[in-house]
Amino acid sequence: MLKIVAIVQARMGSTRLPGKVLLDLAGKSVLARVVERLQRIDVIHEIVVATTNERRDDVIVKECHRNSVPSFRGKEDDVLDRYRQAAHLFGADVVVRITSDCPLIDPEVTAQVVRKFLVARPDYASNCFTRHYPRGLDTEVMTAEALDRAWREGNQAHQRAHVTPYIYENPEKFKLLSVTAEHDYSHHRWTVDTPEDLELLRAIYERLADKPGFLWNDVLALFDREPELAELNRKVEQKALHCG
Repeated sequence: MLKIVAIVQARMGSTRLPGKVLLDLAGKSVLARVVERLQRIDVIHEIVVATTNERRDDVIVKECHRNSVPSFRGKEDDVLDRYRQAAHLFGADVVVRITSDCPLIDPEVTAQVVRKFLVARPDYASNCFTRHYPRGLDTEVMTAEALDRAWREGNQAHQRAHVTPYIYENPEKFKLLSVTAEHDYSHHRWTVDTPEDLELLRAIYERLADKPGFLWNDVLALFDREPELAELNRKVEQKALHCG
């Protein structure tokens, strides 16, 4: 049986909202919210938080201990190397890449991407390089072999910083699978990169507090009831890939 490991990249050195992964979100850290949602996915066998060797990220390791999730420490700027080392250390056959600024990561959506990967057996599957889902539900799944090849051959700065660009920028070398939704919801922004994003996510968690296992469809329904919520972070621009 293939061992499927979700690796969550996390660091304190965010440029637009420093320390965002440990900021409070309805009584728990943003990182803890990501982990608890991933723990609901039965097709994932292990969850690992991949942080850096920098002293300021000691607090992330402590947060991992508090949440009983293993951590791995590697290079800050070479996230691709960090992922490869973590994948090898934890014996991953399949790696699920998740970022720690996505506390609405959806168990059903992520599980769907993993299951479609297991059926089609590509080198890489993703629901975000052809984007229909809201930003913040991003799930990338790849074989350990594809990750290894990206590590060997990817030599541009953005390929090292963002882990997977070498794979999807070279479709002649890798078999790619795009997972899309029935409708285009990509105008929604449910990730945490700015104070405005955090304000929105806190509002969502507050309004859905009576439904702790809420899914992305519950959030869509909330936006239908309160469309003004989208205004909280509508003006936030996504950083370009090459900006790190």
